[in-house]
This record gives sequence, structure tokens and C-alpha cells, in this order.
Amino acid sequence: MTDFSAQRDALAGVVAIPVTPFDDRGRLDAEVYRALVRRLLDAGVRAVTPNGNTGEFYSLSPDERRTEAELTVAEAGGRAQIVVGVGHDAGTAAAEACRARDAGAHMVMVHQPVHPYVSQQGWADYHRTVADAVPELGVVPYIRNPAIEGATLARLGEDCPNVIGVKYAVPDVVRFASVARDAGLERFVWVAGLAELYAPSYFASGATGFTSGLVNVSPKASLGMLERLRAGDHRGAMASWERIRRFEEMRAARQSADNVSVVKEALALLGLCRRDVRPPSAPLSEDRRARVAAIVEEWKLI
Repeated sequence: MTDFSAQRDALAGVVAIPVTPFDDRGRLDAEVYRALVRRLLDAGVRAVTPNGNTGEFYSLSPDERRTEAELTVAEAGGRAQIVVGVGHDAGTAAAEACRARDAGAHMVMVHQPVHPYVSQQGWADYHRTVADAVPELGVVPYIRNPAIEGATLARLGEDCPNVIGVKYAVPDVVRFASVARDAGLERFVWVAGLAELYAPSYFASGATGFTSGLVNVSPKASLGMLERLRAGDHRGAMASWERIRRFEEMRAARQSADNVSVVKEALALLGLCRRDVRPPSAPLSEDRRARVAAIVEEWKLI
């Protein structure tokens, strides 16, 4: 049986979701992408998810998704655990999981199935298809659907030993606490999938890691919050929370309409990548750009 201890350890930290930078012709900018990943690694990030939602997964072509996974593995060079995002129909998700394995990734994060009708059994079957295709990789379901039950996860875990973590992104800490305990608090690594705003409350209920798009902009802020959470310093963690609150609330507003745009705007102000995003995202309005600039200045990043 594969030893997934290194993967589990990496998930119990800041799981960075890098943006996908585009050049002036709207193409994936490989050199800028590698520089952004290198910045995360140099800061101390040890888990990176190419093809995540902050990376505009659903706007990328299959070739771009494959390239992004390969670039991440090449840049990491063993410095981090790579968790490649996969999804769409079950066959595509399984095939892209195999390509991630062949590229040298350590895990796959399975985006929530984009089907309007999801049953408990069907959800489990979807993830089993992916897990069975890559038994040597760690598999992390990404749960945004509050209907998914802990018992369903428990059964999936029994059938698939390589399902080692859960990225839980339902904005309900009571639901999270119940699902985690019904599924197995120790069986899975529980990752707070709604990032820093939810990390303190989810850690109090059993999470040991959190995802982050903010880490692209300020690795120090994200890693500092993790350090305080690990130390049980709730007051300190909430001080970190208050510092990043306005930025993260901008990303979450209007059903996360500007989630990626806010991050890319900040990166553009830092001279790290262009602010361009692809539909259905859109560039920020002038007033919202000014608000991001004020936050970046307040953080003394420029």
C-alpha cells in the first residue's frame, strides 16, 4: 500500500492555489506562471494546486491545464507536494488525473461535479472513478455541496484508501463539524476550502489546513495565520484574520464574482503579472481597483 504521509502532512498547511497569468494575447504565460510558483515556494509554501478555481480552471483548455500541471511540477522540483485540479465529466477527470501522475504530481484535487443532479451514490461513484484510475496518487474531493453526507465520504474512504483528504468549502461550520465527524475526523485530512476567512472557525472544528488564493499576494500573511492556528493562538489568528478581512471580503462579495480579479489586481500592482482574467470573470471597476490598491499599500507590499 502506498504511504501517503508526505501528502497528508502537506495538506495540513497552506494549500496555495496559484493564479494563471495571461500574456498580452490572452495566452497562458509560462514564464510568469513559473515565477509566481517559485515565489510561493521561496516563501515556504509546501502544497500547490495548479488548475484550481483561483487558477480559473473552467476557463482553461485541456492543453493549458496539462501545461500548467507540468510547469508546476517542473518548478517545484521536489520542494512541494503538487495537487493538480481535475474535473468535468468523470472520464475527463480520470484521464487528467492519469496525466497529472505521469507529469510527476503527488495528488489530485477533484473539483465538485458540475452536474445539476447529484445523488450520494453518484457522487461517490464519480470520485471512485478518479481514485481507481490513480491508486498511487492521493485524492482530495472538493466539496461545495452541503448535501454531501459524512456517511458517503466514509464509504468512499473505505473503498478508496488513496482518498486522503477533503477540501470542504461549505460556508457552514456546524455542517462541517458534523460531516467531518461522521466521515472520520482522523481518517481524512480536513482542509478549510474557503480560505483564511473561514480558517479559524474550521480549525476549531477539526480542520488542519486551509486553501489560499491570498497567498499569491502575501505569503507572509497566510503562513503567519497558519503558524498561529497551529500554536493554538486564537487571538493572534484573529488578528491576522482582521488584517486580511477587507481583501477577502472583496473576493467573496456577490457570490465571489471578483474572486480571481481581486487577486490579479493586487499582483498587477506588485508588478508580478497582468490583471487580465477570462470570462465569466471580468476586470475590476475603477473604484474596486482603488480599494485593492489601498489595501496593498496598507499592507506595505509596494
